Amino acid sequence: MSEVLLPALGESVTEGTVTRWLKKVGDTVAIDEPLVEVSTDKVDTEIPSPVAGVLQQILVNEDETAAVGAVLAIVGDGAAAAPVAAAAVVEAPAPVAAPVVEAPSAPVAPAPVAAPVAPAPTFAAPVVAPVVAAPVVATPVVAAPVVAAPAASNSDASYVTPLVRKLANETGVDLNSVAGTGVGGRIRKEDVLAAGSAAPAARSAAPAAAFVAEVSPLRGTTEPMSRLRKVLAERAVASMVSTAQLTTVVEVDVTKIAQLRAKVQPAFVAKNGVKLNFMPFFALAAAEALKAHPKLNASIEGDSVVYHGTENISFAVDTERGLLTPVIRDASTLNISQLAQTIADKAERVRSNKLTPDELQGGTFTLTNTGSRGALFDTPVVFLPQVAILGTGVVSKRPAVVTDADGNESIGIRSMVYLALSYDHRLVDGADASRFLVDVKKRLEDANFDANLGL
Repeated sequence: MSEVLLPALGESVTEGTVTRWLKKVGDTVAIDEPLVEVSTDKVDTEIPSPVAGVLQQILVNEDETAAVGAVLAIVGDGAAAAPVAAAAVVEAPAPVAAPVVEAPSAPVAPAPVAAPVAPAPTFAAPVVAPVVAAPVVATPVVAAPVVAAPAASNSDASYVTPLVRKLANETGVDLNSVAGTGVGGRIRKEDVLAAGSAAPAARSAAPAAAFVAEVSPLRGTTEPMSRLRKVLAERAVASMVSTAQLTTVVEVDVTKIAQLRAKVQPAFVAKNGVKLNFMPFFALAAAEALKAHPKLNASIEGDSVVYHGTENISFAVDTERGLLTPVIRDASTLNISQLAQTIADKAERVRSNKLTPDELQGGTFTLTNTGSRGALFDTPVVFLPQVAILGTGVVSKRPAVVTDADGNESIGIRSMVYLALSYDHRLVDGADASRFLVDVKKRLEDANFDANLGL
């Protein structure tokens, strides 16, 4: 027998809530196979099985909270414990089936002995062994088909990880039509990618249909708030009540950055394995400006102001569980390549529940890409203990006034973006916010990033 313990999920995390068991008692589990989902006030994650075997006992039920180090379940190295219990429950109702396994002439005593030999080819092997249910006369065989049933579903094939579900949404793949190749038929990322590339020509040849919004399965339903959503709600309200928040917006011409991206994209992808988008440029420009404007990279502690010595930029990631903010530490010391790789890595791991809680703590300033879904800009909420958050809108082409080196003005098609800075007016004044935004705007519009690309 092996105990499945709730591991330490971060320095400040002392407990977790079981949100979903991915296995049932009697199910077979492989080593490192996800066994249970646990939610903390920092992150949701899957706890894998430390050994291969059979789930013998669940000690912490769904929606129950356990301390770090508590035993969540027991996994055995064989199928004996679970089947015996099941046999004892189901054997009593059907003593008639005993003759199917043992010769009719066999009395009560020989039945348990002969049963393991005769039915072995007919019934599942794990069920034959627990014929120890001798006290139930000649009926242990009746329980065999019933006990074997869970083994056929020892992995919940209907469960899909958030990363796979998001990939399916982005590629337009219907998960109901995908055959999973993972453990127990579970759908993996590779299955979605294969289904997405199966018939691209057929999809592109189809006539464009009128847009119809997909009806959410949540429509008309009621569900309890997740632990993460409760924490986000409490912190958002606490921040709004405890701080004086307002937002300042500037418009930035990022045409030169767009041209730079197009020029270096092939070499950048070849070296770093990720595409170069606008986010690393926004992060670097903000981090550099924070060094000159420490009020935006500070926190209020009682009657004191703490000006942080490093620029640890949190960036918002949209997940199915809610908004999470992994941290890029010492962002001002990184180049564009390092920032792009860090952002891609942490975003993927936070969506697949593989980010540690410590990677979600310690941010001193937040960057949120509100334009990732097409929004021009919004007024993002500052979360304590930070005093500022920068929202980047969608980059879109539109006509704008262009002034050349000689001061001549003309109308041109430019790539434009809105930057919205929300801040805590208890510490940051409007002039402070404007000076910060003007410096970020100048850095982005000059686009002198050749030395920072890391190529």
